[in-house]
Amino acid sequence: MPEGEETADGFPDEAQGPLEVPGLADGSAPSRSDDPSQPERPLAASPRGKERRRRGIRSETLSRILWALPWLIFAIVVTVLGGLVFAAAMIALAWGVLTELFRMIHRARPFEGVAFAAVAGMVLAAHFGEPFHILLVGVAFFPVLVGFALARDSLTNVTWALAATVFAVVWVGLPFAHAVLLRDLPLHGAALLVDVLVATFFTDTFAYVGGRMFGQRPLAPMVSPNKTIEGLGIGILGGVLGFWLAGLYQDWLSGPEALLFGLCIALLAPLGDLFESMIKRDLDVKDTGRMLGPHGGLLDRLDAVMFTVVAGYYLALAIVY
Repeated sequence: MPEGEETADGFPDEAQGPLEVPGLADGSAPSRSDDPSQPERPLAASPRGKERRRRGIRSETLSRILWALPWLIFAIVVTVLGGLVFAAAMIALAWGVLTELFRMIHRARPFEGVAFAAVAGMVLAAHFGEPFHILLVGVAFFPVLVGFALARDSLTNVTWALAATVFAVVWVGLPFAHAVLLRDLPLHGAALLVDVLVATFFTDTFAYVGGRMFGQRPLAPMVSPNKTIEGLGIGILGGVLGFWLAGLYQDWLSGPEALLFGLCIALLAPLGDLFESMIKRDLDVKDTGRMLGPHGGLLDRLDAVMFTVVAGYYLALAIVY
């Protein structure tokens, strides 16, 4: 495996040398023909190689759809029920995301218990109170965090522990609290939340399929080498289309408003995805977990939503209410 290439677990494998093919001392790829008069042709460029690649894309896409279905049902059920059920579901999802994040940054020794309590408090404040109460929970959590830091046996690297904990609470707590704020909006909260989720899902799916089929130019090679400019453009179009289609059945949201709303969501979804990819790249992590099978972990799937749901709440206040 070439130096610096990621293994299946996401960590570089620098101990292995060049991949050697039996019978070839220099490790180069064998020719597809023993006839020296025939030029060599890479397997990927051959009709057989292209067919294998297409079958692989179809198989992976089907696997992703099958894994996504039960989670889609779960999202629909808790969104329809709303109320305390939805708030409890958001706490559970937030704790799952925190677990994956703390697993990645465990070397910083974050104050996990304080973060779990703070995030749950922010979600409950969003449901039972007002947006201002979310800020109050965030302010109250900090002196508690300092108290736990002072109580540690050793203060070595405590700065990193404090920073990692605050980062986790802000990155995870605020989005899930805003999901509750959006769902609890009168009359159209559930529909708006579904619109945001559909637009985010369309953006991610169209970007993935478009990038696999038409991607040529890398979007951010240092952050995520597989993302392409072509995939980004197709994803944005898909996100706008998704929100507009959802808005067709909502007479309280006009076509231009739906297009504007969808455009904002489609622009922010890739940003959330790139932000999480940047964190994983820095930590040498490929997937945050395996809870969602081929989709990776919860954080892998909710990274874009954690950006779009916050924007969705304030866009709803500006456009709808």
